[in-house]
Amino acid sequence: MIFEVRNVTYRYPGGHGGPAVAGVTLSIGSGELVAVVGPNGSGKTTLLRLLLGTLEPQSGEVLAFGRRATEWKRRDLARRIGVVSQREEAAFPLRVKQAVLFGRYPHLGPLGAPGVNDIAAVDRALQRCDVAHLSDRWIATLSGGEWQRVRVARALAQEPRALALDEATASLDIRHEMEVFELTAQLVSENNLAGVLVTHQVNLAARFADRLVVMHRGSARASGPPGTVLSDTVLEEVFEWPVAMTQWEGVPQFVPLRKSSSSSSSEHQK
Repeated sequence: MIFEVRNVTYRYPGGHGGPAVAGVTLSIGSGELVAVVGPNGSGKTTLLRLLLGTLEPQSGEVLAFGRRATEWKRRDLARRIGVVSQREEAAFPLRVKQAVLFGRYPHLGPLGAPGVNDIAAVDRALQRCDVAHLSDRWIATLSGGEWQRVRVARALAQEPRALALDEATASLDIRHEMEVFELTAQLVSENNLAGVLVTHQVNLAARFADRLVVMHRGSARASGPPGTVLSDTVLEEVFEWPVAMTQWEGVPQFVPLRKSSSSSSSEHQK
């Protein structure tokens, strides 16, 4: 297993209420895309930070590549995990190829000068994420969807064994959301990566992920393949809103209802 989470609990210092993550157990292997879904404040991003070793649990343990995640040196772990964070603004003007080259930083020698292998890895990542034609463009001129694909290319240039995305489709339109989901699923499958995707987009996650973890108030309310996890009972409890369930290409999908229509929700289910 690439990631193993064993009965982990984490509470933020000075935090009020219950723990941000409570008793979660999870494993993610190579070639598998796992989506972590749930409402705001359910513990999704905290769980990802625990996976990446930036937080240390108060109880339980998190293993990355067989070692406690917090025991890894950040540079060494960066060689193994490519991360696309929730929000990012370029600190200074960069062209696309320069931005993707930053993904090679964990592999560079003492002088920090990229070599032939580094340039080749960047070129492969640009091609694979379909942004090679943007190589000479300034980042500031990119659309939101283009910038997200460049960020995924930068993570892929690390030549990682795992890929982690935190709300990577936030603020994107439908087309660019679909592009990022499709690209992520393809990269995980074709490169045999362990993929973890934190997202609010439950329906898209169900279509592209191998497994879902539905977070609710810090706990994993349900975990497994979309067909066994998503139900009106689970979603209404987690999101505290009435829903109707349907299917698309054999994958469960949900439709939020007006509360005034909730009494007749069963008529909409298929």
